[in-house]
Amino acid sequence: MNYSGYELLWLFFVYSFLGWIIETAVASGKNRKFINRGVFTGPVCFAYGFSAVFMTLAFWDLKDNPVFLFLGCMIVATAVEWFTGKALERMKHRKWWDYSGKKWNFDGYICLSYSLLWGILGTFCLCYGNEYFTILYKLLPGLLAKILVWVIFGVEALDAVVSYAALFHNQKKMPEKVQDFDRELRRWTKRLGEWVCAHMETRIEKAYPTVGGEKTLEEEEQGFAKGCGFYKLFWLFSIGAFLGDLVETVFCRYSMDRWMSRSSLVWGPFSIVWGLAIAGVTALLYKDRQRSDGQLFVAGTFLGGAYEYICSVFTQLVFGKVFWDYSKLPFNLGGRINLLFCFFWGIAAVVWIKLLYPKISAIIEKMPQIIGKIVTWILVAFMAVNMLVSAMALIRYDSRGNGRAARYKWEKVMDENFDDARMEKTYPSAKKR
Repeated sequence: MNYSGYELLWLFFVYSFLGWIIETAVASGKNRKFINRGVFTGPVCFAYGFSAVFMTLAFWDLKDNPVFLFLGCMIVATAVEWFTGKALERMKHRKWWDYSGKKWNFDGYICLSYSLLWGILGTFCLCYGNEYFTILYKLLPGLLAKILVWVIFGVEALDAVVSYAALFHNQKKMPEKVQDFDRELRRWTKRLGEWVCAHMETRIEKAYPTVGGEKTLEEEEQGFAKGCGFYKLFWLFSIGAFLGDLVETVFCRYSMDRWMSRSSLVWGPFSIVWGLAIAGVTALLYKDRQRSDGQLFVAGTFLGGAYEYICSVFTQLVFGKVFWDYSKLPFNLGGRINLLFCFFWGIAAVVWIKLLYPKISAIIEKMPQIIGKIVTWILVAFMAVNMLVSAMALIRYDSRGNGRAARYKWEKVMDENFDDARMEKTYPSAKKR
């Protein structure tokens, strides 16, 4: 993978624009009139750009294996689509699109036919699209190309802020110059696409008719950590991180006949991968907790595998280390995930949603409101510092492995407190790929 940061940003914007064209064309064809399907004011669908860039980073070594490349693209794109739909639903308590009328759908947000389409499109983009669009970028003079990327980035960042404000009825609080920018961008998008609504919510309701339906998420109740808000999710993250570390430690003891650290952090037995998974699966499946065990198992298997793959790629890109490798296990994808452990994710989703979550949720809600909030924010501060220090220690650990001497004060502090011996003990399975 030889793409620069500017080229990746370029690909992100190109695919976001192409995704907008696809979405708008499909919606316009169904409604027999032009409809802007972008969530933001400008002509972009960032879910397409994010998916394309992530696939580029994650699957570059699978280009010689089209079957695995197709499966990987299908899984990641479907996971992004489902996560985007659920996240937007939590923001406005509405369903933004609905595939309930299609066969083999789950929760109305994903279905088999579109998953197959995403796999085909992703494979095509990685094999042909990236090269073509990168050539177009390189045809521009170097300085002009970089300026163009920064201009697009600035416009889209401001567009995101304005659109977010409009979505939550705060647009009147925006500075006058920002509102002028929004009006100009709306006019430009209208000329490009022939139609953009005057206000963000009106446009969203026309583009996504199901947004105007009944509320699909339970409202937050009064009291500490009621419903599925920030306090509840943070406590579930912390508890899940601790329990995940415990489960993996015991599993390694009996499967590998030795005790070894499975923590993600330098202070305390916490597995961030498990913590985020617990909080994420609760937020996303909270509404669906009454579904059958089979449906939850399929969702957990599919999304757990995608999540684990994303974590593996992220840690390798940021820290230069691979913290697990399933290359020796059958039915693995790039050594990052394998079918057996994906089934474990499915089982874990059922056990958590059906058995553990109700009990743990009830215990959390029994905390006194004032004490609960104080303890929560103390724990938030601890976890934030813990994650920051752990990230710095891992970055320095990787740079030491590459033979680079400490040049800055923070690097010397890391060398003094987190030398190779301590890091190898904390992260015994970490290795370079």
